[in-house]
Amino acid sequence: MDFSIAAILAQDGITSGAIYALLALALVLVFSVTRIIFIPQGEFVAFGALSLAAIQSGKFPHSASLLLAFGLLCLGKEVYLQVRSKQPVNARALALSAGKLLLFPVAVWLLARNVAVQEWSLFAQVLLALAIVVPMGPMIYRLAYQPLAEASTLVLLIVSVGVHFALTGMGLVMFGAEGSRTTAFSDARFELGAMQISGQSLVVIAVSALLIAALYFYFERSLSGKALRATAVNRLGAQLVGIGTIQAGRLAFTLAAAMGALCGVLIAPMTTVYYDGGFLIGLKGFVGAIVGGLVSYPVAAAGALLVGLLESYSSYWASAYKEVIVFTLIIPVLLWRSLSSKHNDEDEE
Repeated sequence: MDFSIAAILAQDGITSGAIYALLALALVLVFSVTRIIFIPQGEFVAFGALSLAAIQSGKFPHSASLLLAFGLLCLGKEVYLQVRSKQPVNARALALSAGKLLLFPVAVWLLARNVAVQEWSLFAQVLLALAIVVPMGPMIYRLAYQPLAEASTLVLLIVSVGVHFALTGMGLVMFGAEGSRTTAFSDARFELGAMQISGQSLVVIAVSALLIAALYFYFERSLSGKALRATAVNRLGAQLVGIGTIQAGRLAFTLAAAMGALCGVLIAPMTTVYYDGGFLIGLKGFVGAIVGGLVSYPVAAAGALLVGLLESYSSYWASAYKEVIVFTLIIPVLLWRSLSSKHNDEDEE
């Protein structure tokens, strides 16, 4: 392997690692705030990419219908809880819920159905795809996870597996078994010595870096970001000082859905995305999150970059085993954490 090949592989690895880093941060965020191992993270990647592909090809993105269905289910749940409470129905609260859960999905559905969005600019098409996919995050939390907020981690993991299979089946119905690609953000090529750097790779790395920096300032400077951090550190303590853990969970799922959908939009020009292809991508982000112990954001991001580089060089040396090599990385990490962590006497019993 000469330097030019090594440099090309490093470029591919860093580009993939930037995507995996965003997914790893999303997984760490959701787990630290809600104790949920968010297995369906990959489905948001696939939904974001395939919704944008449908928009660009002039087809109706059926994910907009799924968003509307989720809104109706969430509103039905709110009405059921109001009736079940055996208290006078709060018409004002129901009207606000209807406005939040129905007006926006209906507006997005009508826009995607009746407007020639294919003629829009690429930036506007991306915004529409994100507007379709991102609100699904808090809706899924409201429907599947919020009633089990105090359940054990094992129960929440089982629910995550069920949600993953449900979303995968819905993806097959909405988008079909054929894969899709989208228009590249940049077709530029830059020469650096003997190496060529694609503009699309620079866009992915730049957007990922900006988003990671924005998340850092959000958690460090904003009140809601500090509330999320407090919930992650001590859920009971956050409740005692008046921080709504349910609202924190919804916000965590919103951020995770946004990061997943954005990752799908970023990778769709570089690889063909299938309805079930997001699971494997999300799983590689999960490997990076495991490196960070599902608690450390910087270590998770560094682990995700390591996964991207390992995958890239493995594809050169042993392409048939690259997935095996990547996922085998979990074993030494878990072994090291098991040996280095402190065990209580109660755990040993």
